[in-house]
Amino acid sequence: MQYRTLGRTGVQVSSLALGAMNFGRIGRTTQDEATAVVDAALEGGINLIDTADMYGGGESEEMVGKAIAGRRDDIVLATKAGLPMGDDPNHRGSSRRWLVTELDNSLRRLGVDHVDLYQIHRWDPETSDEETLSALTDLQRAGKIRYFGSSTFPAHRVVQAQWAAREHRLGRYVTEQPSYSILQRGVEAHVLPVTEEYGLGVLVWSPLASGWLSGAVRAGREITTSRSAAMPQRFDLSVPSNRARLDAVERLAVVADEAGLTLIQLALGFVTVHPAVTSALVGPRTTDHLNAQLAAADTVLSADVLDAIDAIVAPGTDLAAHEKFDTPPALLDPASRRR
Repeated sequence: MQYRTLGRTGVQVSSLALGAMNFGRIGRTTQDEATAVVDAALEGGINLIDTADMYGGGESEEMVGKAIAGRRDDIVLATKAGLPMGDDPNHRGSSRRWLVTELDNSLRRLGVDHVDLYQIHRWDPETSDEETLSALTDLQRAGKIRYFGSSTFPAHRVVQAQWAAREHRLGRYVTEQPSYSILQRGVEAHVLPVTEEYGLGVLVWSPLASGWLSGAVRAGREITTSRSAAMPQRFDLSVPSNRARLDAVERLAVVADEAGLTLIQLALGFVTVHPAVTSALVGPRTTDHLNAQLAAADTVLSADVLDAIDAIVAPGTDLAAHEKFDTPPALLDPASRRR
């Protein structure tokens, strides 16, 4: 396992990190299964675990807390807040009112007195940067969080938040967590250059592209992954973008085979070689899944392999742009771009 500095924090984190979204009802995992995955991850050299309040309605945080009991100090623990936690309109977003309340809820579920990294799950257009950064700065000074970061922010919002922190003399986001894979490379054109400019650590999610790059989705086979069952529209081969993804996967499989790698090793090696990326988050449901992903921990792709990937999916290209989560609201709501 490689270890890298998380932005400018001085904290050393593993190049592969454990994402806990599948713990609980989402991945249909029991506590014993989740604990086994955590055990295997730590044994494999992973030292960063990332979860969120809304994963399973808090169930993931509870499972992570039980799995890490007695070894908290050996783990860089990250969680997130901001997405809805129920129907109440104030139980979401990044207002001071909600963040102060929800962090206490997360600490209780996790069974800890602080988290190392507290992330805003999505940019909240209803709340000013000053309001959010002020609350996060106070929580940091209170010792409840060590650092704070953003997740899936558009590039211009990353810049704006950095400006607001300096303008109002507040703490700043030290990390960003974007979606990034061989099949979704759009962040190379905007987000990653910005994170490099500001020295942010980058924890990428969905490096296996929701299972497209796991080796389980291939031409001529029935698609039976858990993700395809939950989101069938993303795997419907009558959709042009999905056909484009399958074609890319088949070509990438040839590249991987010729390099003596699995498709998972190719996919994880691709994202972790980018100089802006600190860690790739893997989200296994089982220890078998995790072991297949840990095999990529020391994968180093040659220039020839990287060139071959570029020839299949051009740099800065998203094969399924409509699935992005950082699209500015003005592109989604006509009313926001018309007088």
